[in-house]
Amino acid sequence: MAEVSLCAGRPARGPEKPERKRLRISVSCLFPASWHFSISPVGCPRILNTTLRQIIVIGLLAAAFFLLYYSVVKYGFRDKKLHRYLARVTDTEATDTNNPKLNYGIMVDCGSSGSRIFVYWWPRHNGNPHDLLDIKQMRDKNSKPVVMKIKPGISEFATSPEKVSDYIFPLLSFAAAHVPRAKHKETPLYILCTAGMRILPESQQKAILEDLLTDIPVHFDFLFSDSHAEVISGKQEEDDAVVEVHIPGSENKEAILRKRTVGILDMGGVSTQIAYEVPKTVSFASSQQEEVAKNLLAEFNLGCDAHQTEHVYRVYVATFLGFGGNAARQRYADSIFTTTVFRNRLLGKQIGMTSDTPYLDPCLPLDAEDEIQQNGQKMHLRGTGDFHLCRDVIQPFMNKTNETQTSLNGIYQPPVHFENSEFYGFSEFYYCTEDVLRMGGEYIAAKFIKAAKDYCATKWSVLRERLDHGLYASHADLHRLKYQCFKSAWMYEVFHNGFSFPVNYGNLKTALQVYDKEVQWTLGAILYRTRFLPLRDIQQENFRGNHSHWRSFSFVYNHYLFFACFFVVLLSILLYLLRLRRIHQRMLHSGPSPSLWIEEGLPPPKIPGAL
Repeated sequence: MAEVSLCAGRPARGPEKPERKRLRISVSCLFPASWHFSISPVGCPRILNTTLRQIIVIGLLAAAFFLLYYSVVKYGFRDKKLHRYLARVTDTEATDTNNPKLNYGIMVDCGSSGSRIFVYWWPRHNGNPHDLLDIKQMRDKNSKPVVMKIKPGISEFATSPEKVSDYIFPLLSFAAAHVPRAKHKETPLYILCTAGMRILPESQQKAILEDLLTDIPVHFDFLFSDSHAEVISGKQEEDDAVVEVHIPGSENKEAILRKRTVGILDMGGVSTQIAYEVPKTVSFASSQQEEVAKNLLAEFNLGCDAHQTEHVYRVYVATFLGFGGNAARQRYADSIFTTTVFRNRLLGKQIGMTSDTPYLDPCLPLDAEDEIQQNGQKMHLRGTGDFHLCRDVIQPFMNKTNETQTSLNGIYQPPVHFENSEFYGFSEFYYCTEDVLRMGGEYIAAKFIKAAKDYCATKWSVLRERLDHGLYASHADLHRLKYQCFKSAWMYEVFHNGFSFPVNYGNLKTALQVYDKEVQWTLGAILYRTRFLPLRDIQQENFRGNHSHWRSFSFVYNHYLFFACFFVVLLSILLYLLRLRRIHQRMLHSGPSPSLWIEEGLPPPKIPGAL
């Protein structure tokens, strides 16, 4: 409840000169006390008569702007996007070398035309195994990147490798001047040589690297080991590979560029599988081939929204029963038994029937012995360890045909873009290259052939001795040793002859795990079957985000609601008083001024002597 009263002086006393008129304002609210304002129209400055409304409006606008600015400054930093923006801004600031919690790293890029050094820094890891290091490029006191380049390229010292250290010392001195001295011993240094070094003979490459590995630790305290200086492959220099994709079901639309996927080769004991994305629409040699291809080309959407085609993939998947390592060996042994028995009957010989006249098997290690049993009969085998002959005798088991775009068993296989593809080989592809040959990882056909050939030609007694001395993988056993020669030839023929990968194909990696995780078909199955679950998480996250946003909005603005209401009420009162003042002024200009009393809820009193 509010009470407002205005007094314009006392009642007139006859001819007496009216005394100075005084405007009294009394406002009573539901506060502990009444607020009283006393304003004299005559004594007030003129400015109140002309621009008071403007001053009030300007003041209210200023107050509103202050509230908006204060809320943005105080609470705007809680927005994640703003945080990311600020993080990008801090990337351009000078690195705080006085902060002992920062770590540093040095990278030297030895290119064909010159060498450059880069210095990086990162804060301590937050402890979350799912997060990577937050690595940033170091900036000096002037906020400029800590980078230095020198010429010529390091390959110019091919004939004088002893001068390489002197050539690269200025770069390392430059980095040492920027990295805090106390951090030198824990700062890793990497020297990676690219195209210029790759064209040099391997002997010259080794001489240059050897000089660096010998001299640098003498003059600098950086963390620098033998593996920190190397000639990297061209692939390591590339960014994330992309591929042009024609989205299935949208052939009329333009192709999109998407990060390249990897193909999978998996050879088990019984079967062999191949799977890879077919990014472009394929053609078929015949209608029969097209019908077969329908069962081998799968189109599926890994996205949680069925209407979005961003994650739609066209994948070729084929499984070949009987082409696994053990099943293939069994087919090969059955063929040996059947063919040998037939020849013995035809020629009247006893090859393989006794240990003294064994069947000479090129796919067994030299002098290794084995037996084949069928229908109560036993056939004795003895290895000759001839890897190339083994390859020749097992080629017919690929069941290749002359029809185009076919693989094992004459099954349709869409073309593989060998220049822009990458494959991983699992199971027997890995065991065959790693367990005995100890060369798992990057597959190079020439090296694999040499290693397999040497293994096959090694005497069985020597192989067993090596096994006893632990020179092979811990899970390698006599079965692995005995059939390693055959499986090496089989893996090679399946990959190059069956699937038609060129001998110089350099993008196959044999692996048991990828990023420390075992890769199985079950992973793909659960990935596909749970593709819609993110919808639930997204909805929950949106709900939490909206709820959190509303709480933040309420927290930021609702506690200002009182102040906003106060200003609105104050403005209303002031405008109301100005209105009354204007009425009062008009009454003063209209003639003799009787006393005026205005009180809320009461009529004005009658003035004695008035007509």
